[in-house]
Amino acid sequence: MATTSLSVIQALRSTAQRLATQAPYQWGHMGSCNCGHLAQTVTKLTKGEIHARAMQRYGDWERQLIDYCPTSGLPIDATIDEMLALGFTRTDLTHLERLADPAIRGAIPFERRDQLRHNQRDDVVLYLRTWADLLEQQLLAGITLPSFATAPQLVLVAN
Repeated sequence: MATTSLSVIQALRSTAQRLATQAPYQWGHMGSCNCGHLAQTVTKLTKGEIHARAMQRYGDWERQLIDYCPTSGLPIDATIDEMLALGFTRTDLTHLERLADPAIRGAIPFERRDQLRHNQRDDVVLYLRTWADLLEQQLLAGITLPSFATAPQLVLVAN
């Protein structure tokens, strides 16, 4: 799963919020599908720019991720580079396009889990928010605060 970091969590939450507030969504469009929306958040490119980059090589996001080569010089690979640099993996992105990560799906309430559709805006929003929640829980679980009960006592010394 993606790196547990504030920047990854924020990217997921920002993408979910943009989709929830009716940003143009079209699963068959490389710039406004599930991965396309996350790419917009991470790269600050428009849906049209992402789509144009992707059309320079054959295939959907899954095919693009399989064929990804960091030294190809292709613009879509530069887009993927940015997403990977933030902390996502190629597997994460492949799962996102189909809402298929077992850990994320397992955290979605049962009554919604079996009815998730990869090409439905509300389902994508739920998946992104659940993913962000899981990463946030992992991040918080790794934080330990010092115990003030064992803190040394200050002693004032008179001159």
